Amino acid sequence: MTDELFQAGHGRSVTRRRFLGISLASGAALVAGKSDVIFGAESTTTSRMATNMTFKLGDDLTVNRLGFGAMRITGEGIWGWPPDRENALKVLRRAVELGVNLIDTADAYGPETSELLIAEALHPYPNGLVIATKGGLTRPGPGDWVPNCRPEHLKQALEGSLKRLRLERIDLYQLHTVDSKVPIEESVGALKQMQDAGKIRHIGLSNVDPEEIARARKIVPIVSVQNRYNIEDRKSENVLAYCEKENLGFLPWFPVGGGRGLKPEHPLSLAAKAHSVSVYQVALAWLLERSPVMLPIPGTSSLAHLEENVAAAKLKLTPEEWKAIDALAA
Repeated sequence: MTDELFQAGHGRSVTRRRFLGISLASGAALVAGKSDVIFGAESTTTSRMATNMTFKLGDDLTVNRLGFGAMRITGEGIWGWPPDRENALKVLRRAVELGVNLIDTADAYGPETSELLIAEALHPYPNGLVIATKGGLTRPGPGDWVPNCRPEHLKQALEGSLKRLRLERIDLYQLHTVDSKVPIEESVGALKQMQDAGKIRHIGLSNVDPEEIARARKIVPIVSVQNRYNIEDRKSENVLAYCEKENLGFLPWFPVGGGRGLKPEHPLSLAAKAHSVSVYQVALAWLLERSPVMLPIPGTSSLAHLEENVAAAKLKLTPEEWKAIDALAA
């Protein structure tokens, strides 16, 4: 999702590349009346989490809790057009057919390419589709991610996203990061102005801590937070707890972590073998059971992996499996 920021500027390892073709981050949609294609009508979770497989952003946007990401539908290095443009369009359209109704993207993905592909594949958008995009990171070149959360830039970025996505209003517009050169109050203040102008429905944050969320909420209502979080990396546990307390959606980017080269006795491997699924599906199922505000947004450029990822919404871990996986944090 937004791991490129930390890989480039915060010293975190590029672990996502280890499973580039399997689970990635950002983009999708809902065909009205067909959310049961994958998600079904009955609970797929253990008693560890709320049985509801949907979440309401704000007071008016109900989404299925397993979304889809559109960062990697772009070219190599999240730069330019994908090598197989038609395949990227097919992946987005198939996500719609599978009942996903939360799409996450950003103007920095491509840059601009991801948003353009989403509009090309899905516009006119079906009822119930929630497009979440982001602004606040610029792309001077391949591999470069430079924060720019100045109010004037954010306003320009929003206008660009509206044009590329062919929308008059963005359902969920997220501040992509916190710019060390700009107080977060100024950044979200600009988004509030655009919200008051009718160009943003709801506002979210990304790559923040609880104190920054609290500061932003003094300026404008916040409905979601997007931070790095998975079985292997739970540094944002305090942010997740904050979101649970305040009923904010929590979108984990890099949601399935690594996962390759696990030993047969590893809890992920054991659960995957028991259910005849991949370790990535088990990781997604664990996230969904971890918290009722958790909104995983895995993505992929592969149709087969897309179907595998979305099918994880129906995977039910046993209490023993869930506890064994949860204990990995220790």
